[in-house]
Amino acid sequence: MSRTSQWPLEPPPETLERWTVAAAEALRTAVPGLSSGSASGVVGAEAWARAAELSPPIGEAPLPGGLDDALRIIDQTAALALNTTGPGYLAYVPGGGLYAAALAALLGDGYNRFTGLAAAAPGFARLESDVLVWLAGELGYEATAAGLFTTGGSMANFGAIVTARHHHLGDTGDYRDVAFYTTDQAHRCVGKAARLAGLPTRSHRVVPVDRALRLDPRRLDDAIREDLADGRRPFLVVASAGTTNTGAVDPLDEIGEVCAAHGLWLHVDGAYGGCFALCAEGRARLGGLARADSIAIDPHKGLFLPYGLGALFVRDGARLRAAHAETAAYLQDLADPDPLAVPSPSDYGPELSRDFRGLRLWLPLMLHGAAPFRAAAAEKLALAQRFREALRALSVEVPVEPELSVVAFRAPRRRGEPLAAWNARNQALLDGINRRGRVFLSSTTLPTEDGDALTLRICVLSYKTHAEQIDACVEDLRAALGDPDVAL
Repeated sequence: MSRTSQWPLEPPPETLERWTVAAAEALRTAVPGLSSGSASGVVGAEAWARAAELSPPIGEAPLPGGLDDALRIIDQTAALALNTTGPGYLAYVPGGGLYAAALAALLGDGYNRFTGLAAAAPGFARLESDVLVWLAGELGYEATAAGLFTTGGSMANFGAIVTARHHHLGDTGDYRDVAFYTTDQAHRCVGKAARLAGLPTRSHRVVPVDRALRLDPRRLDDAIREDLADGRRPFLVVASAGTTNTGAVDPLDEIGEVCAAHGLWLHVDGAYGGCFALCAEGRARLGGLARADSIAIDPHKGLFLPYGLGALFVRDGARLRAAHAETAAYLQDLADPDPLAVPSPSDYGPELSRDFRGLRLWLPLMLHGAAPFRAAAAEKLALAQRFREALRALSVEVPVEPELSVVAFRAPRRRGEPLAAWNARNQALLDGINRRGRVFLSSTTLPTEDGDALTLRICVLSYKTHAEQIDACVEDLRAALGDPDVAL
């Protein structure tokens, strides 16, 4: 009896080699192809129908064609998705997908070390800690800060809210009279995170924004004073370093002053925009970021990595640990008093078992260095401005001036035009641009005097997006504006 038949989950070395080579060859062909074809990819009814056709049953025996058949299915089902890694993908917030990070995921999963406790894998723990310390410094934090890699911005924001709640309110579970503050431009995950952290929905106070859709510090101060007078316990403000809607950056310095005056925790959701701190142009637009008690970022956005890597940083790292650390008798053998030991991720977040997330950023930094990431961040800011300048010549309305790499725009409203007709015209404009297949844009709604107006937006955040794609977007916009259903 062969070892393969006796122990089928332990393939021999020659099988492992054949699988690895076949998978690498599939990626070698597929990854360059992401830059060609439709910028949108395939979703909707067509994709669901095709997905059902491709879905094989889970059987007791292996797939008849083995890895070759599995790779074929994976390749064909991968096409049934938004092409988020393509250079023309300017919708929502693009995902980069650096290949070096994919290699890191393969290596991390292959070595499969336990990284929840630093003492269980000191070498890997040190590599991850090195990247976190570097990132904290890039955000303006000092050595007292602590950080944690998460699965994304949603979990990073959740960890921040839990930490703020623990520090200011304790763990009594009685949060009936508390209050925390955001704007209506905050990411959808913030309200969800607050609910998961046990905060009543009524504790969420929505602060008005200014004309640039940024949190208004004066109105924030008024809201806090009003809540204090009513006997509530304000404890947290969640500001944005780049909203998803328009890329707006809240005035962090002024908000920091208000929080300091009232003793509130300031958390900055920088999931989209925080990584622009790596370049000088971005740092200038994120003034006051380091005043925050905590910051969330998404390396799978601003550092162009595959999905699944967010990060949370807390200026006073002891507060992050106090909110999350636990002990257990069965872990006593892994207590590590070594002076060179680095923190255990499980002491700073909710997970004990976790994958080796830090390698996904460590390896790209080792293979590329930090300089190309800084240059790419600066390029994306410049490309957004390039698009903004092109809009001037087209007489297109820009309701909010871009601060980072999101540009919101729409066809101007005709005199006396009903809101519904205006929205329909801008939907036709969006469809006309996307129909050409070179770029893919998304829309949002922004407030006007008589309701929410459909507004187009681009977000430039793929490392593959360059001037060529921005100029193509301008050309396709110009062509779409010539449509009688859209014409200005």
